[in-house]
Amino acid sequence: MAGASLRAAGDATGSRQASLGGGIAPALRTRFQSEADKYLGCSFRQPPSSESRQGSRLHVSGQQQQQQQQRRRAEQRMAPPTGSVMDGQSRLSAVNRLRWDLTAEQIDRATTELIEKTKQVYDAVGALQQAEVSYENTLKALANVEVEYTVQRNMLDFPQHVSPNKDIRTASTEADKKLSEFDVEMSMRQDVYQRIIWLQEKVESTSLRQEANRYLERLIKLGRRSGLHLSEEIQEKIKAIKKKLSVLCIDFNKNLNEDTTFLPFTKEELGGLPEDFLNSLEKTEDGKLKVTLKYPHYFPLMKKCHVPETRRKMEEMFNSRCKEENCLILKELVDLRAQKSALLGFKTHADFVLEMNMAKNYQTVMNFLDELSMKLKPLGEKERATILDLKQKECEKRGLQFDSRINAWDMRYYMNQVEETQYSVDQNLLKEYFPMQVVTDGLLEIYQELLGLTFHLEENAPVWHEDVRLYTVKDVTSGETIGKFYLDLYPREGKYGHAACFGLQPGCLLADSSRQISVAAMVANFTKPTPDAPSLLQHDEVETYFHEFGHVMHQLCSQADFAMFSGTHVERDFVEAPSQMLENWVWEKEPLMRMSKHYKTGKPIPDELLQKLIKSRQANTGLFNLRQIVLAKVDQALHTQTKADPVKEYAQLCNEILGVPATPGTNMPATFGHLAGGYDAQYYGYLWSEVYSMDMFYTRFKQEGIMNCKVGMDYRNYILRPGGSADAWDMLRKFLGRDPKQDAFLASKGLNMEPNKLPSAC
Repeated sequence: MAGASLRAAGDATGSRQASLGGGIAPALRTRFQSEADKYLGCSFRQPPSSESRQGSRLHVSGQQQQQQQQRRRAEQRMAPPTGSVMDGQSRLSAVNRLRWDLTAEQIDRATTELIEKTKQVYDAVGALQQAEVSYENTLKALANVEVEYTVQRNMLDFPQHVSPNKDIRTASTEADKKLSEFDVEMSMRQDVYQRIIWLQEKVESTSLRQEANRYLERLIKLGRRSGLHLSEEIQEKIKAIKKKLSVLCIDFNKNLNEDTTFLPFTKEELGGLPEDFLNSLEKTEDGKLKVTLKYPHYFPLMKKCHVPETRRKMEEMFNSRCKEENCLILKELVDLRAQKSALLGFKTHADFVLEMNMAKNYQTVMNFLDELSMKLKPLGEKERATILDLKQKECEKRGLQFDSRINAWDMRYYMNQVEETQYSVDQNLLKEYFPMQVVTDGLLEIYQELLGLTFHLEENAPVWHEDVRLYTVKDVTSGETIGKFYLDLYPREGKYGHAACFGLQPGCLLADSSRQISVAAMVANFTKPTPDAPSLLQHDEVETYFHEFGHVMHQLCSQADFAMFSGTHVERDFVEAPSQMLENWVWEKEPLMRMSKHYKTGKPIPDELLQKLIKSRQANTGLFNLRQIVLAKVDQALHTQTKADPVKEYAQLCNEILGVPATPGTNMPATFGHLAGGYDAQYYGYLWSEVYSMDMFYTRFKQEGIMNCKVGMDYRNYILRPGGSADAWDMLRKFLGRDPKQDAFLASKGLNMEPNKLPSAC
């Protein structure tokens, strides 16, 4: 959430880490979400397989079979050490411990039991005498309870995002609130923190494995970031603030998820939208068509409806969702974060947050955004001029008054026209070549081949809804199971409204030193099939699919020892890079050919259309990225300035940077789920991490082959496998063979200029 993930777009929620011990041991409920503006995601339904109930292995190419020996050698040469924290090799525990059949009453009861059992461990650690403190009864005890807590917590709080039963969703939300309050209590256990300090004084760092020492140091760092070294009075203030923040964040995003607003339109008011879209809409009692504010309705309408008034109504309502209640919540969130950061000795909340990121401080972030904005503005001016010209011609063609300006509700419509007119990419025609099942088969085959894996569909797996599918993932070379993933990709009432990857079971070592497999879920909201046609994906939905599934692979391929470092638990301004890197595959001919086929004729995409699509990649790149800068700067402003007004900040930055005014009366920040979903003061990370994603792709894959299995194994071993057990900078240097550079990033934005160090990610 990702973010995950607008995947960057500000219309959804980013990933969030609940914190157990938190200061002491952050539990890993990570969510990555999709960038709504550009990457809407996609959906598919895997039909029941005719193969065995044990699961059917998806197709692996003959070339992949021939490359297994090469992979094995690569793995042996490059794989970092595995095994228990101290020494020895770990056994595999290929068990999915998650269950989804709990009733509302069972969720409530299990929440109380989980809190009691976990507290017992903290109490035991906190009661140790200084002479009694040891690795086993302190550090290992905390690591073990973190694993158990994480798995059980996810079973209790994940249903709020996906359960079809409102009572269960409500119970799950309440469980999340109780557990979040408990997280805060455990994060403020000064007695436990003191035992960790004693352990560090007693144990020489050289006696611990590298990751165990990193874990010890991280717990101490997080303890200080919770104020456990400060007076009891300050600790109590911080605890109260953290509890309130947890509840506010949950409520902010629950309001967005539960929003059921729809607008009724006549067929004429929806002019320009294709028949398959219109036929999928429900009707009101008076026969009008119901258009919701969910992604599968909102974005197609904003791109294709040629009736300006319809687009205006939709954009105004979309950016006014929950504005009354969430406006109040956001104000309180920002104020409380500033108070907490001040108590901890930080000038601003941004400085507090960024201390743990690659950027390190607010000024570095602002320098990065300012210089990138300066470079992109001339490109944005050209794109706005093009859009104004298209709008004038459209108004003349349809007999509409031309107002000589670009409105917020014009943006997506005319950006889509740029693709269709300047690049001759007809998105309605193009989507006929991306039926869900074809895309799915191709995508899964590509990931398997690239990363040396096989995916097996589990028949009749216990899941939370009939649309959901569960796959087992095995390593090609060893045949061992490394994880499982759920796919839940169609919209339904009350479901999480964006595209995201949820880490559910961390891949790490258990108490007996066996290795627990990782389990993750990809959740999205894409148009369901109709009686007349399968689900057909827009190309940007295919891009989202690749991105979010990249987060899934990061979760599953990680081989960290500790739950705290499993999967996507890397620096927040690096976490999107691995998935952003994989988006490049949907702009390359070979992968596109492998995951496309006309849904009626079975014919491949004509080469001419394919080349036009690939060339269109830089269409609107100036405006899209300037909007990303607007959102990143709004985020920074709210978390550095005193009493900043979110609506005024957003409106001012839209005018100054994007050159397109915000619609009066709307409140986009109140819909900006990232601000309450773990990306506070960190939204810049989407652009920052692109520096690395583009460098990785162009330096290795583009040069050595996008389906080169050796590069794929390097990527799996150096970028995915460590999880957060190593610094991102070190992982990048190992994969690239040098320090990162920004040349590829600048070129990807259409900025082919003299290499210049943005003050920067590099």
